[in-house]
Amino acid sequence: MKPKIYITRKLPEQIVNRLEKNYHVTMWDQEDIAVPREVLEKEIKEVDGLLCLLTEQIDEELIEKAVNLKIIANMAVGYNNIDIHCAIKRGIMVTNTPGVLTETTADLTFGLLLATARRLIEAEDYLKSGQWATWSPMQLTGQDVHGATMGIIGLGRIGEALARRAKGFDMNLVYFNRSRKYEQEKELGIEYKPLETLLQISDFVCVMLPLTPETTYMIGADQLDLMKETAVLINTARGGIVDEKALYQALKNRVIWAAGLDVFEEEPVSLDHPLLTLPNVVRLPHIGSASIATRLKMASLAAQNLMDGLAGDTPRNLVLL
Repeated sequence: MKPKIYITRKLPEQIVNRLEKNYHVTMWDQEDIAVPREVLEKEIKEVDGLLCLLTEQIDEELIEKAVNLKIIANMAVGYNNIDIHCAIKRGIMVTNTPGVLTETTADLTFGLLLATARRLIEAEDYLKSGQWATWSPMQLTGQDVHGATMGIIGLGRIGEALARRAKGFDMNLVYFNRSRKYEQEKELGIEYKPLETLLQISDFVCVMLPLTPETTYMIGADQLDLMKETAVLINTARGGIVDEKALYQALKNRVIWAAGLDVFEEEPVSLDHPLLTLPNVVRLPHIGSASIATRLKMASLAAQNLMDGLAGDTPRNLVLL
C-alpha cells in the first residue's frame, strides 16, 4: 500500500503527478481558500507526509492527532507556522524551501522600496481618480533612492541579494546582523553598524530577518523614534517583527516618512486594520516569492524534501533546532 500524503493547498499538476507515482495523494483543491482547520485535523490523522504552506498552523494540538506522520514539508523559507519542538520530539522531520526564492524576493523588496519612495501607487490612484488637473513643482514628490543609505537588518541570502541590487543605485550600504559577516562586507562594500546606529543613519531600513522569539517586535516605538523623519521602513520578512501599532502611530504622526509592507502579523490582514487607512503606506498581500518560476521551484523542492524523507533519506532542507 502506497504511503499517504496530504497537500494543504492546490499545487500545479506537474508537481502532483510526480508525487502520485509513488504515493496516495489527497489535496485541498480550492485555489484561493485555505484548508479549514477541521478538514486538516481529519486528514492529518492517517497520513505519512504533509506538504503545507504558511497559511496552516501546524501546532502541537494538530501534530498530536497524527498517527503515522513522518515529515512536514513546508513550502516556504520560514517555518514559524510549525511547532518545531513538538514535531522533533515526536520524531517528525520538518523541511523548508530556502535558496530558490532568494532573488525573486529581493526583486520584490527593491520594487516595493521604489514604489514607496516614489509614491507610485498613490500617484496611480491620483491619476485614476481624476485629480491630475495640472503639473506643479512639488506634486507627488517622493524620496530619492540613488545615493541614499540603505540599512539592512538581517544579512542572510535575501539581504545579500538586496544589497547587490542597491549597489546598482549607488546606495550606501550598512547592515546589522546577529554576527558580523566579514567576507560579505568586502564583497558587497557593506558596513556593519549596531542596530541603533543603523536606524539613525539609514534613509531606507529593510527588515530581512526570520521571525523568532528574539526578533518578535524587534522594531517598536523606541526603534522607530530613532529613525529619520524622512526615512522609509520596508518589511518583506515577517509581520510580527514590527510592532504594527507602533508603526501606525509613527506613520500617522510623521515620525517616519513612509513604509512598504508585504507582510502583516495576521494574514490575510483585516480590512479594518489601521495601516490600511494611511496614504504613506504601500501594502502588498505577501507576494515576495510570487513569480511563476519561483513558486514552481518552491513546490518542486517541497515535494522532493517530502519524497526524500519518506524514502528514509535525510532531506536536503531539514530544519534543525
